Amino acid sequence: MAVVDQQLQLQHLAWRAGFGETLPTISDWDNKRRKEIVNKILMGKSNKSVSDVIVVSDSELPNFRRKKDMTAEERKQLQQMNTQGIKDLNVSWLNTMIHSEHPLREKMSLFWHGHFACRTQNVLFNQQLLSVIRDNALGEFGDLLSAVSKSPAMLEFLNNQQNRKQHPNENFAREVMELFTLGRGNYTEYDVKEAARAFTGWGYDAEGNFVFRDKQHDDDSKLFLGKQGKWNGDDILKILLDHPQTATFITRKIYRFFVSETPDEERIAELSKKFYHSGYKIRTLMKEIFMSDWFYDSSLVGNKIKSPVELLVGIRRTVPMDFEKEEVMLLFQRVLGQLLFYPPNVAGWPGGRNWIDSSSLMFRLRVPQVIFYSDVLNIKPKELMAEMGDGNNYKMTLQINEFLKKQYAKKVNATILWESYLKGFEKVERASLAKAIADSLLQNRNVNAVLLDKYADSSNRESYIKTITIDVMSTPEYQLC
Repeated sequence: MAVVDQQLQLQHLAWRAGFGETLPTISDWDNKRRKEIVNKILMGKSNKSVSDVIVVSDSELPNFRRKKDMTAEERKQLQQMNTQGIKDLNVSWLNTMIHSEHPLREKMSLFWHGHFACRTQNVLFNQQLLSVIRDNALGEFGDLLSAVSKSPAMLEFLNNQQNRKQHPNENFAREVMELFTLGRGNYTEYDVKEAARAFTGWGYDAEGNFVFRDKQHDDDSKLFLGKQGKWNGDDILKILLDHPQTATFITRKIYRFFVSETPDEERIAELSKKFYHSGYKIRTLMKEIFMSDWFYDSSLVGNKIKSPVELLVGIRRTVPMDFEKEEVMLLFQRVLGQLLFYPPNVAGWPGGRNWIDSSSLMFRLRVPQVIFYSDVLNIKPKELMAEMGDGNNYKMTLQINEFLKKQYAKKVNATILWESYLKGFEKVERASLAKAIADSLLQNRNVNAVLLDKYADSSNRESYIKTITIDVMSTPEYQLC
């Protein structure tokens, strides 16, 4: 049964295609047709270059090209720069999500960030991979797959730099099939071995540029997914894209992320068929989802647990604020279980109910008070595990853990910029304020407005709106979108 409430439908769209929208934006959408709204969401408002999350350039590393030529002090200096750089990159991307005029691009990038899960200690490699993802987030999946597969971050992380004709390394080839395209159970171990041979010679140089080392490439014939030929890495990716199972696998993951954790296989089959025949156009798939009547079915509204990043960005897009030290956002992310650029394993964050355990739920409910009342952060973050990386990656993990520990018990100093938020409710009568605020923030309309009113600060209209807002954001219902 479709949702009758138009405001609720629009809020549902705003959360799934972004990180929520303010009441004035939703009110503006209310006067437009769905097609017009969806098209604006898909295209965004900004014409600015996509690749604008930059914290360091390679020109800042003139002496740090070849590690074997470095002194011990230079290695230490490089490690510190990379560690700080990745923290800065985290903050920079989070702020881009908060202020973006194209939230769907950032939401889609967040999805791909988990799909193409990767850890690297090199801030430039991280930055390059993020740029590739954001550039292609709503483009063609084939372009995105190829660009990610040729990124130094992924080639390093999945050991393809060591993949040579004489000693094939299967790691990269396996993950390309299992995690990026077909999914487990849709290929054989023989396919892995043959694909690994095809990817021999793929690597990167000291500047992080993709290189094909033809002398290390196995150019003999290979039999992959039933097709015989002298395949190279590009051929393997094309064969994978030609397989309809890739469209099904990607569509199912997108459905779980943007629609529901409970897959509807009939809908997924229909969507994936259109996705495949469109040439893997991601924007076309998302439009098909957002334009469908079933997307606004009451059973799909408010049925997803917000990821930690969605929760934090949503709060900050709703009520603008500045932090004395933006790096505190890393601690929020870690305590809640989603630290950008540190996925837990090669499969990324599992999502859904995995976001919630007894400790994270209690902290989730406290996040608004901690931020809006500048409370002390007195929850110790769980340490990051280093199972995804050895050697230098392990050292970086230890450094991040030390940084997070030092944030413990520190006061969160935030300057809340209430003006624009308060203005959004200026036309709402006093008697209707509690309900209007709750309705604008929640996808579940079961919160007791009378109870909210009872515990609100009624000394003046401004204080009333602020306290109602913070109380609503502190409810279990606000964890859902």
